[in-house]
Amino acid sequence: MTQRMRNRLIELFMLFALAAAGAAVMPRAQAAMIPSDQAPGTTAPTERERVKGLLARPEVTKALADHGVAAADAAARVDAMTDEEVAQLAGKIDQLAAGGALSNDQLIIIILLVVLLVLIL
Repeated sequence: MTQRMRNRLIELFMLFALAAAGAAVMPRAQAAMIPSDQAPGTTAPTERERVKGLLARPEVTKALADHGVAAADAAARVDAMTDEEVAQLAGKIDQLAAGGALSNDQLIIIILLVVLLVLIL
């Protein structure tokens, strides 16, 4: 194999590795229907309604059931909270990462790609 062909193969591998690393780092896009109460121009729901709306989501309901809490019980507990407690809980919900953060699998892939690139060069 000639030196020129070897250099082209290395260049192609490097481009592929960079494209794979870029794809791993890019945040995932999600599209969904917006409920009419959240559409622009409508009144914003109160913090209590936002928390109860979060509790009504299927994945949250399933996680609550896994921990032995019924969704109706959780909604009743939110109703029993004071306004300050609900505001504090809603603030914590707003601080949660909504996405775009690297998972452990993605981080491992990027580290392995960097190590391979260093070893090749």
